[in-house]
Amino acid sequence: MTYYHNTVLDGLSFEEAILKTTEALKKEGFGVLTEIDIKATLKKKLDVDFHNYKILGACNPGFAHKALLAEDKIGTMLPCNVIVQEKEDGFIEVSAVDPMASMQAVINQDLMGIADEVSEKLKRVIKEIHMNH
Repeated sequence: MTYYHNTVLDGLSFEEAILKTTEALKKEGFGVLTEIDIKATLKKKLDVDFHNYKILGACNPGFAHKALLAEDKIGTMLPCNVIVQEKEDGFIEVSAVDPMASMQAVINQDLMGIADEVSEKLKRVIKEIHMNH
């Protein structure tokens, strides 16, 4: 089982891809709680040059609440990370975690149903980004 859903975009700037990803997440009820700029962090902390790479911490509050009620330690796996990276100029990959893969370690049937619903939403996010670029 793969642990992510992804698509590759071309003809967009990195910032346009971030914007499209954020918009697609909003359509599925996700807000971006955190944004981690890996390129800037590695440059600052290690003086290493790295390609454009941002981690968006996406959260759907309703599903997060359900998941926390079903399993109080599930916060260790929240929010759902979505990465946007540009290894080559003009080719941007957007990848979203598949919660079904990460939740397999947790034995809780109620949680699996929630993870499946969130996984379907994130698949639609990736499809939306791919179809509308």
